[in-house]
Amino acid sequence: MSDCLFCNIAAGKIPCDIVYQDEEILAFRDIQPQAPIHLLIIPKAHAADGAAGINEGNSAIVGKCFEAAAKLASELELKEGFRMVTNNGPAAGQSVPHLHFHLLAGKPLTLQMA
Repeated sequence: MSDCLFCNIAAGKIPCDIVYQDEEILAFRDIQPQAPIHLLIIPKAHAADGAAGINEGNSAIVGKCFEAAAKLASELELKEGFRMVTNNGPAAGQSVPHLHFHLLAGKPLTLQMA
């Protein structure tokens, strides 16, 4: 999608601090980090606007995102743990309509959801 921020990042039209990529997945540092380690993991192709758009035809990409997260957690030695989050829709805090996951780590993360 030509007007999608993450599609443009994946296409190299907008620079980012890449920490991982393969043929299907791109992971980069969030420009507004909410934790010492805050990465965004996205499918390079616009598979869905968010989690609500996942279906039988595109669900394999979710597994690929989690495989990338596991590789990153190992490389970054996140032995104390990490959090994976996806927001779906504006009321949940989703600001870019492209399926993506936040990998957060580097400090104790609160369980408070507010």
